[in-house]
Amino acid sequence: MRTRHGSVRPFALLSGGGTAGHVQPALAVGEALVARGHERSSIDYVGSRRGMEGRLVPEAGFQVTLLPGRGIQRRLALENLGAAAGLAAACVLAVAMLIRRRPRVVVTVGGYAGLPCALAAILLRVPLVVVSYDAVPGTANRIVARFARKCAVAFEASSLPNQVVTGAPLRSSVLEADRSPQGRVAARAAIGVPEDRFLLAVAGGSLGARRLNDATVGLARSWASRDDLAIYHVTGERNLALIEAEAASVGLGRKDPSGAAGVNASGTGPGTATQTGLEYRVVGYEKKMPALLAACDLAVCRAGASTVAELAAIGTPSVLVPLPGAPHDHQTRNAEALTRLGAAVLLKDGDCTAERLSELVASLVGQPSRLAAMGAAAVAAGHRDAADRVAALVESVAEGVA
Repeated sequence: MRTRHGSVRPFALLSGGGTAGHVQPALAVGEALVARGHERSSIDYVGSRRGMEGRLVPEAGFQVTLLPGRGIQRRLALENLGAAAGLAAACVLAVAMLIRRRPRVVVTVGGYAGLPCALAAILLRVPLVVVSYDAVPGTANRIVARFARKCAVAFEASSLPNQVVTGAPLRSSVLEADRSPQGRVAARAAIGVPEDRFLLAVAGGSLGARRLNDATVGLARSWASRDDLAIYHVTGERNLALIEAEAASVGLGRKDPSGAAGVNASGTGPGTATQTGLEYRVVGYEKKMPALLAACDLAVCRAGASTVAELAAIGTPSVLVPLPGAPHDHQTRNAEALTRLGAAVLLKDGDCTAERLSELVASLVGQPSRLAAMGAAAVAAGHRDAADRVAALVESVAEGVA
């Protein structure tokens, strides 16, 4: 466990993680606190050794401490014994850390990585703020919410105690994304895709989604001869090699000489002026995701809360494929928040085949006015000031006002 020695008392300790969908909202709150005048060094981050926070948090310039532990499966499994032991060890370490550092406030965004610090805060009576951005709060947040001073939520129907509707915190890079004609030209240049093609972005979250990946490879195969389309496929890092191999097996995949994982049906490198047929780009993790959402004409995504919030803030029309079996079916509820407004189309995971996806996307390719209306509806659903509102709430709790 890494710690900072000889440091001043931190203002806030942010906790939670595992996936980018957990880490990025927490980092958005941290950045908002910095923008409100707090020293970056006064904000600590605590997460899990198994999560993406070990890479993403230092890249954002914050101190990170990584605790043991992993998520507990929602079924009887021997792995749960190890998970419970890891959680217990993490809780002991979290208590010791809070005693040593004495933060003025603890903020948890939930997940197994946020639970130890939240429980330690409750035990030591450190003011706690829960940030819940799913339509249905996760188990960890529901456990600790009753002890929190305030709960910042994205949806009015979240029904957590002492809740304040703030929206889901978003990174500054999301808020800076520009879908104006000029902004989209710049965004396409930033990610290296041509301006003259309909661009479909597919992303299943930072860990990937096999159903979306398989359907997208099939879709690319059926569209291989089309020179008016481009697919930018974010597979998730753990699925990248497999999807590259599958794409290669159907004549879509080879890396260009520069080593970039971009491919197209003609076999030339990505973004070249001479290519014919479909341009098909494959990456494991996209650091410039806001630029991709600004650049694309349509996005096909899972319906995690952060993804839904980013689509709304940027104004990207989308097809949302909720993760089946997600706790309390929260991804379907997240997706419904946009589909009710006409900002997205909901496609059930079981229906997400290459044939059905091709049919659905093809129908939208031919309706630019509908896509424009979907984008406008998405913007109307966004909460662009959510991170600042959460940061203000954190300050008021730390000062004993809230």
